[in-house]
Amino acid sequence: METMQVLLVVAVFALAGGVKGITGMGLPTVAMSVLGLWMPPAQAAALLVAPSLATNVAQCRGPHLRRLAARLWPGWLAMAVVTVFAPGMGGDASATDSASRSLGIVLVGYGLWGLWRPALPDLSEHGRWVGALAGMATGVVTSLTAVFVLPWVPYLQSLRFDKDEMVQALGLSFTVATLALAFRLQASASPGWMSASTIVATSGALGGAFLGLKLGEVFRGRLAGHAFQKALFAMFVLLGAANLMRAA
Repeated sequence: METMQVLLVVAVFALAGGVKGITGMGLPTVAMSVLGLWMPPAQAAALLVAPSLATNVAQCRGPHLRRLAARLWPGWLAMAVVTVFAPGMGGDASATDSASRSLGIVLVGYGLWGLWRPALPDLSEHGRWVGALAGMATGVVTSLTAVFVLPWVPYLQSLRFDKDEMVQALGLSFTVATLALAFRLQASASPGWMSASTIVATSGALGGAFLGLKLGEVFRGRLAGHAFQKALFAMFVLLGAANLMRAA
């Protein structure tokens, strides 16, 4: 990977980390949506694993672990299994085009959902099987795109968690999804895939993500309003459309 590409990767992850610092989520979605404009989704996903995992660890801590685990474990298990074993990203040209197309569709859908903000049903009293279905669907999306917000984030919102529970639930869920994605990528990687340039790019992505995260936390009070969120979801629609055009 050339120096300019490494610098672009650092900039993308700084942007993605900034969004996570402001909103508490969004690093994989932003990173994949931008990186997908010029590199195969499977390569972008490989760069995503370390920054996503590292920035989610702190978010996993909190007093609600036992309650969240008791409620969400069927969904986490389904998400992990499907992510690892479902067909998805590959290295050949047709698989790359298919992954880019799927990424574009998911980004456009997520952006439109965020702009629309439909009222979600209250699923807090429903059984865990609903979570298992949501986890399976999220696993399919993750296996195709390395983005794990749909439909898992709307599902979590429908459980009516309070703010602290929601933050911890997101951190735990994204950690499960990232570990499953890492296992999938490792299992399907060709020998020698972790080259020196890939290690440099991954290190740069990690550093950029933490820099962006800290800056995002500084500006959280100024930018976390409704206007910022609308702009972010509109950006996802545009980036999704760009990924679709790339795959056409």
